Amino acid sequence: MNEDPFDGTQVLERLAEIGKVDAFYEAVDSDDFRKAKALMKHAGLDAETISKVLREMAEGDNAG
Repeated sequence: MNEDPFDGTQVLERLAEIGKVDAFYEAVDSDDFRKAKALMKHAGLDAETISKVLREMAEGDNAG
């Protein structure tokens, strides 16, 4: 289990502010890292948070 659990609440709140939560989930579901990153940048998330989310996406692919 991850020793530093990632809380995605901030990410979802920022995406909700720009009306892009559904688009983000679609990007995650389709493993579209480029689109997910672009949406998070557009939402004003910092580089560290974006990196964490992309890392979690990649690890999710390797979990199954």
